[in-house]
Amino acid sequence: MTTREAAAEAGGPAPAAIDGAAPGEAVAPGARFIPKGIEVRVDALLPPEMAAKAAEIGVRKAGLGVVPMFVLAVLAGAFIALGAAFATTVSAGAAGIVPYGFTRLVAGLAFSLGLILVIVGGAELFTGNNLLAMAWASRWISSAAVLRNWGIVYIGNLVGAVGTAVLVVAAGQYAFGGGSVGAVALATAATKVGYGPAQAFVLGILCNGLVCLAVWLTYSARTTGGRILAIVPPIAAFVAMGFEHSVANMYFIPVGMLIRAVAPASFWASIDAAPADYAALDWAGLLGNLVPVTLGNIVGGTILVGAVYWLVYLRSKR
Repeated sequence: MTTREAAAEAGGPAPAAIDGAAPGEAVAPGARFIPKGIEVRVDALLPPEMAAKAAEIGVRKAGLGVVPMFVLAVLAGAFIALGAAFATTVSAGAAGIVPYGFTRLVAGLAFSLGLILVIVGGAELFTGNNLLAMAWASRWISSAAVLRNWGIVYIGNLVGAVGTAVLVVAAGQYAFGGGSVGAVALATAATKVGYGPAQAFVLGILCNGLVCLAVWLTYSARTTGGRILAIVPPIAAFVAMGFEHSVANMYFIPVGMLIRAVAPASFWASIDAAPADYAALDWAGLLGNLVPVTLGNIVGGTILVGAVYWLVYLRSKR
């Protein structure tokens, strides 16, 4: 059988060569047909291809309808909140027993669940969507489209994260471990509202630099396993180092506020504390954190990651 006959039988075009065979040369049944000039790769995408993929994804995200965009954003907020709840739980009871750095590493690994669910499950996350800046810089989408996406997704993330906080508190999960889970949740929330605006802003920049790098790395992967492996190290790193993520804080701070408001006296007795010890957990504390952290996240995602990779790989193709 000649190569052309084999190609015709397979229902494909006649290639110039089959795995190096000369035209007209007989080949064994089942040989792979590789047209000359076509490179077949099974490894990860390279950075130039990742940049093009990031811009194309940005166009698709910006073009979503309001309803699917909002619903997917609610899911993302809930996913990040679940990762935050997981991180809180694995940290419970470790204070004074396990070294601080190790506890933070374990919490970071647990928190990675959130972005894994977002990326693999398919959802719209405000911080990751800061990479829409690459499509915008290429003039593939308008400023209005970017702001529309960010606004809808941010609100949806807030609904999903706060809704998850309500469910966690309603379930009484904060009382598990003799109240140690709730104690960690309160301490985490109190730490976050205690940052000044400048510190919160810079911590937000550093955080979303790593989050967007995690998203960027997933663009190189061809498999679900590859995406997961790309996500975990940057996300574990930002949590371990104590950087600030606006969507995560939409869970961490409200869950602390809710525990302070509804936890029974038996819970406070179990952790040897009182609601008055967490007076800063209020609406002013929430807004005082979210505003600078959100602005920092935008700078970290759009400039430190999106703008840099656009400048290197896409500017000349605009």
